[in-house]
Amino acid sequence: MTTVKTHKTTDLFISQLNPFNSFLALRENSLDLIKEFGLPSAKDEEYKFTPISKKLEQSIAVFAQAEETALTPSDVKTHIFAGFEGDLVVFNNGNYAPDLSSVSNEGYTLQSLKEADPSLLGQIAKAKKDPFVALNNVSFEDGVYIRVNRNSNLKKPILFLHFNQSNKGQVISPRILIEVEDNASATFIEDTVSLNEDVYFANTVTEVQVGANSHVDYYRLQNQSKSAITVNNFEADVARDAVFTSAVVSLRGDMVRNNLSLNLLDKGCEGNMYGLYLLNGKTHLDNHTNVDHTKPHEESNEHYKGILTDQSKGVFNGKIFVRQDAQKTNAFQQNNNILMSEDAVIHTKPQLEIWADDVKCSHGCTTGQLDEEALFYIQSRGIGKENAKGLLLYAFAGEVLEKIKDQAFREYCVTLVAERLGNY
Repeated sequence: MTTVKTHKTTDLFISQLNPFNSFLALRENSLDLIKEFGLPSAKDEEYKFTPISKKLEQSIAVFAQAEETALTPSDVKTHIFAGFEGDLVVFNNGNYAPDLSSVSNEGYTLQSLKEADPSLLGQIAKAKKDPFVALNNVSFEDGVYIRVNRNSNLKKPILFLHFNQSNKGQVISPRILIEVEDNASATFIEDTVSLNEDVYFANTVTEVQVGANSHVDYYRLQNQSKSAITVNNFEADVARDAVFTSAVVSLRGDMVRNNLSLNLLDKGCEGNMYGLYLLNGKTHLDNHTNVDHTKPHEESNEHYKGILTDQSKGVFNGKIFVRQDAQKTNAFQQNNNILMSEDAVIHTKPQLEIWADDVKCSHGCTTGQLDEEALFYIQSRGIGKENAKGLLLYAFAGEVLEKIKDQAFREYCVTLVAERLGNY
């Protein structure tokens, strides 16, 4: 993290924070980091293609915590995707809204972070790793802590539904902490509803601890306001013989930064990361991923695919670390992109850092346009050019969508993707 003068909007935000009501040590340490380093500048290697501090300075008029907006159970029900069956956790401008949520506590317990043990937070997502984690530590008011019980199999998913409506660009700071105990399984889904097209800044931190021999799937849909500025820090610790799978579908937003880190901590564990991004207009999306292999016989699979048109910009930076003790590691990373216009831009940088000598690792990236030969072949079978183009694009995108196991959510994403591809 490069030392820079504290950003002027950050200074204003700090001055308007409510007095610390809990998590005092976490907040004070994070506040010291923010004052020392500020937000990332163009000099920070990790953010050189994503000038988010500049975007915030230009777009955020009131750099203060967003107030909760008026919501009714009917409003919430309207925005739940068709076919969903499971428990519902609602966030209102970043704060947990228990009165609008539907929590069974079958096989798990859910607490407001105000009621949780303060020492649990910040153990996985470290404030020093990214300044926006520190900013969330200082600014979040209330989130959720979920503990999935040992040997529990949650047969229905848990949906995190975020409702965002900001006034003059205020800041929204959701916080989620999940602990999945040993020999358990769970599916989590995250969706965001922008209640208007106004600018807002959502700065989310999610921490997940996956116990030994557990299986966790976490699916996210990013289809918010085209004026939304968002940073998502998501980090998971994965224990022995456990499997964690992430799938992210990104469709809308002004500037979106996704930081996803998997820490594979013991033998036999597996981490999977899949992403699909369909960008148009002037949307800017940055996916930064990290997989850290620390012990023998671990496996990771990563595949991100993007379709960009208009003046959209994409960034993919994927890092795989294989530590000296991580012999017999099997790691795969791939990023594929299709550019549908001359003005669309993608910066892609897959990376491997290997310190072990008995591993099987590969990485790569491709960037190009639609295959003209394939397009001609489909047209020669009597299919119109636009439909042929749509079929090819959907085939490209479908490889990621197939990784979503929850049928209702997968069908919801398929519908949204098909609508978007029909406009390319």
